[in-house]
Amino acid sequence: METRYHIGLLTGTLLILAILSYAYYADYNYRKEIARTEQTEQQETEQTVSTQGGAHKEGVYYLKNRNGYVIVYLDDQTSIYEYTNIRVEELPEELQNEIREGKRLEGKDKLYGFLENYSS
Repeated sequence: METRYHIGLLTGTLLILAILSYAYYADYNYRKEIARTEQTEQQETEQTVSTQGGAHKEGVYYLKNRNGYVIVYLDDQTSIYEYTNIRVEELPEELQNEIREGKRLEGKDKLYGFLENYSS
């Protein structure tokens, strides 16, 4: 009877060990696939950013409101070009609305003209 108990215990232990090994193997492969996917997405993003870098040379900028201040974004509207100390609430109402929607400025001359006019 005791031998059957030991055989059952050994079989149960081996079964649990096999299940844990499979779970570890499956988790390892899952994480490996996620890392591969993230790497592919990162490479695609880098290619996209380098492609969109051409827009920066043409000089298209967007002014947006961020925490009450005017922030200058590049043409992709996600990459920050410059932080400013210009408070949105101190600007004329019409200009505030344009900035909330994302005011588009073409060229560094227009951008720096705006910044010079409204900087304190």
